[in-house]
Formats: sequence, C-alpha cells, structure tokens
Amino acid sequence: MFLIRQATVDDAPTLLKLAKMVHFINLPADPEIIRTRIVRSRKSFAGQAPSPRERQFMFVIEETGTGNVIGTSSIVSCISWPGRPHTYLQLRKLELYSTDLQTGQVHLTLKLGKDESGPSEIGGLVLGPSYRGHQEKLGMLLSLIRFHLIGLHREWFSDRIIAEMMGALTPDSRNLFWEAFGRRFINLTFAEADLFCQRSKEFITSLLPKQEIYVSLLPPDARNTIGKVGPETEPAKKLLEGIGFRDCGHVDPFDGGPYLEAQIEEIDLVKSTRKCRLGEPVDDGPNAGFVSVNREAGFRALRTLYAESAGVVSIPAEAAELLGARAGDVIGLTPMPTPVAARLSRSKADAPAQRRAPSAAPPEVVP
Repeated sequence: MFLIRQATVDDAPTLLKLAKMVHFINLPADPEIIRTRIVRSRKSFAGQAPSPRERQFMFVIEETGTGNVIGTSSIVSCISWPGRPHTYLQLRKLELYSTDLQTGQVHLTLKLGKDESGPSEIGGLVLGPSYRGHQEKLGMLLSLIRFHLIGLHREWFSDRIIAEMMGALTPDSRNLFWEAFGRRFINLTFAEADLFCQRSKEFITSLLPKQEIYVSLLPPDARNTIGKVGPETEPAKKLLEGIGFRDCGHVDPFDGGPYLEAQIEEIDLVKSTRKCRLGEPVDDGPNAGFVSVNREAGFRALRTLYAESAGVVSIPAEAAELLGARAGDVIGLTPMPTPVAARLSRSKADAPAQRRAPSAAPPEVVP
C-alpha cells in the first residue's frame, strides 16, 4: 500500500534527491530551503502557522512495504501580498490593420503583470522515475490529496488557486524561452534565476521590460514553447484541467510555461470532502476515496475502499492501522469515482498472488 503523510525533517535527504530531478521553483534543490519548508509545513498542518503568508504544506508518499519515500507535492496558502507580487507575463492577441494596404496582421504579445491579491498555489509534485506509470496512479494521488486537505480546511486557503505548469526544457535542462527573452535582461542562467527567486523576486519587476513585447521578435524555437509544457508535464496539466482548472492567459516569466487557475468553490473534489466518524473495520466496501487523520502524529492519508452508513465510515483494518485510527475517531473523507473502487477491488483480489511472488529489491528513488 501507499501512505500519504506530511513531510518530516527525516525526509529532507530524500526530498533533496527528488528536487535534483527537476528544475522547479516549488521544490528547489537547496537543503536549507527544503528544511525550512518542512518546518513551516509541520506548523501549518498543526494549525500553528503565524500567518497565511507562512502557511504551506508538504506531502510525501511512502511505500509502506519498504518505508521508501517515493514522491512529494505541496500547497502554498498565499503566494503574494502588497509589496511582494506574484509576477507573470500576460499573453494576448493584438490585431493591426492597414487601410491603405487593405491587409492586417495578428500578433501575440507579452506584457509583465503583477498580482498582489494572494491566491493559493499548488506545486512541487515530483514522483520517483521507478513509480511513474504505476497501476495505482501515484502521481494522481499526490496531486489530488491537496484538494482533500483544502476541503477539510477551507479557511486556510484563498478563493482562487493557481498552478504553475513547467515549461519545456531541452535535454540538457536549458529553457529556450529564458535564453531568448529573460536572459537578455537578467544576466543569470535559468537555474540561477530560478534559485534566486527563493530569496527575492524584486529583480523580476526591476529588470524585465514593462512594455508590451511582440512574440514575433523572438526566435521561432523559443516562441513555439510559450504557453506549452513538456511531455512529462502534460499528464499533470490534463488532470488539473479535468477537475476545473483553466488556462488564464498567463505564462511564467522564466520558462514560458502556462499558469492554470480555478475557483476553489467550483472544484468538485473540494465540495465533496467532509469529516465523518470512523466505524468498525470491514473487509471491503463499495466505494473508494481518500481517508485521512490529522492528530499528534501528523497528517496521514491513503486511498482505500470504504462502506458508509448513517454518516459512519468503515474501512479495512489494515488501512485503519496505517492511519493510526480507531473506531470513533474523526476522519476526513473525499469520495472518488466508481471506476477507482472497481480497480481497487481487482487489486485486492490479486494481492495473494503478488505476495507469493519472490520479493524484489526496493526500487531506487533516483536513477
């Protein structure tokens, strides 16, 4: 089974390994930044964050059979405020027409924009290569668990939530949009600029041009990446679009990747999440969903089959043991679609055959 829980300081070395797999502003490969975020996350899960500006949550997914942490994801409650804006490039179409020539042109333009309204943001999703494409769809679990938490603690988050989709990178981890645009104004490599953002974003608004930029002035290979994602990010983009996120015409000033946006109240996963009482264990159930607890030991959740009657939810004894939950405890519940329940039932039926197979060495988190 796979357990999703809050990150702990002991997870920091593994999270650093995961961070080194990607160039990702939400999970920088810096041990001190990762440790600081874990400490903030611990306070946030406990409801002890000093302010929304310091409220953030880091999840990890653990393979219970080996104890290996194999992935992570995160939420930030508030990414901007007056004096510390969220920056983006507004992408729009500009139509020009000449009456003398009786012809016109349609241009795409980019213009630096700022948002100080304080939306929430999801990000930092990384899954170890050995577990990508897993039949349990672990990347999907890491993504959706964030909306389970939002549904349980709506007051911790803004009305609007955004997701930064990583732009396309070259095989040697360069970004063509940054080389053609950003580096003309900020003399840093893509990785250097990305890391410096963890300390300050002032240099973005100070050094990038305020005027509208015609995309046609950029090299073709760079302009063809604007608003697009790489193949490894496409599944995450489709998943978010499937639950209500939409392209808002904003792209990242560094890599040109799109920002997706949603109103939290319109996300079905959030609306269907509720708190229930845990009943006595059952062997099986007709439903599937996320079940969680958040007590002294911290936040713990998993996807499991369950049965529900009169507001009492019963789950298999193994699942309850992993959560550290007993009958009568308050739990969080997010129902998931019926096909998920059917797949879980098939997995359970196959379990004895899997246990008889020779055990394999634990897969590595990184290549």
